[in-house]
This record gives sequence, structure tokens and C-alpha cells, in this order.
Amino acid sequence: MESRDRTHRNGDVQIAFTDTPGPDGRVFVLVHGIGMGRVVFAELGAELSSSGRVLAIDMPGFGDSPEPGSTTSIEETAENVARFIRQEAHDPVVLVGHSMGTQVVSEVALNHPDLVEALVLIAPTVNRHERTARQQSLRMVQDLVGEGPKVLLLGLWQYAKTSPLWFVNKLKFMLRHRLENICSSIEAPTLLLRGETDPVCPPEWVDELAGAFPNAESRQIDGRGHEAVIKSPQPVAGMILEFIGTEEAAGPNEDHLV
Repeated sequence: MESRDRTHRNGDVQIAFTDTPGPDGRVFVLVHGIGMGRVVFAELGAELSSSGRVLAIDMPGFGDSPEPGSTTSIEETAENVARFIRQEAHDPVVLVGHSMGTQVVSEVALNHPDLVEALVLIAPTVNRHERTARQQSLRMVQDLVGEGPKVLLLGLWQYAKTSPLWFVNKLKFMLRHRLENICSSIEAPTLLLRGETDPVCPPEWVDELAGAFPNAESRQIDGRGHEAVIKSPQPVAGMILEFIGTEEAAGPNEDHLV
């Protein structure tokens, strides 16, 4: 069976998503970053579907999901994602977030641990040592310097789908959210991935997070920046599949960057 584009509805909230079938027994849910959409996960989802069903979503206000009636915080967005998982996945999922999506999926894992089999945080934000709009914007510009046309064009296309006001409001919520304050209470096995050249997520920040989660490990994606999942699905897909295949054997706080 091929992937299908579908729409999840819960009251005023609509979430567009791509449903890619895979072997029974495991479901992946992929959550994008600010200004992006599920299209950035197209190739990664195809790789992960070899091991399970893949649901890649557009969070409300991004991609093909319309803005809800009012602005939503990271915590409120996480509740919408949790309802989506409960209604569409039916079983605990491997929950994958990128950039701002890491904040959203971490809130889901914190408040709805029954929904999460494992947690994957790719380029986790926001670095608490640079928590201002100016600093984060500078880091994003630095990350884009030298990127190829695939990353730049896909990013511009996705940003064009988001209204400027919605983007600014979501950025404010993103900067207010404190990932470092909640990670110690998240019990799900957690994998943190950082691109080698990512200025948005310096190694010290990812090390700090990895040490705070009760059951986490971190790995480096060589030769990649913040948009590590856009260039190609590998090696991210391989790292995720390796992690979920060996998570029971992994000890707590294996926070090495390789």
C-alpha cells in the first residue's frame, strides 16, 4: 500500500498528516519544527516504514493544517498531538520531533507516558544559554550558510505556507518553553541527535539535556547542520532504528556524542 494524505479533526483543530503503512507492531509519529511541515520527513518516513507504520503530521498552523481559532502554546500544541496519537495510532508510538517539534513531543511524553514507546529528539531547542529571538535567528542564519538548494528551497516553500503572525506567536511560545525543566521527569527511552555543524544546538547543550533525562543517549550526525533530516534520510533513519532495536539493553544516561 502507498502513503495516503489524510486529515484528523478534533473540534476546531485539524491536523493534516501522511499515513505510510508498514509492518504491524510499531508506529512512528513525526513532528516537524517551526515554519516547517511534514514534507521534510518524506524520505525519513519512507525509510522508517520498513519497520512500522509512519504518521507524519503538520502541526496546526503549519504546512497544510489550518490555524486553529486561537494561538496555542507548546503545551497546548502537545495536547493536540496527544489526542491525534490516541485516536489515530491506538498504540504507544516512537515519537520523533525535530527542532521546535522536540519541545512538543517532550511535553507529550511528560504528560501522556502511556502513548510513548520511545522518544527521539533531533536538534532539540531552545538552547537555554541563547534564549532570545535575536540569538536564535542568528544561529538559524548561520546554519543556512552553505546549505544546498534542496534545504533552502524546501524551507522557503514551507515558510511561505505559514502566516507571519502565527510564526511570531509560535516563536514566542517556543522561547518561553523550558525543555531543561521537564526532561528529568520523562521516563521514556530517549535518543538525542545533533548535527555536527549545527550552531542552533551546540554540543554542550545536547550533553546537558542527555545528562538530565533518566534514560537517554545522544549521537552526532556527521556533516549535518540543524536541518539534518532534509538533506537525506540517512544516517538519521539508521540511528533511530538501531536505537529502538537495542533500547532495552541501553543503560541510563548513555550521553556520549560519537
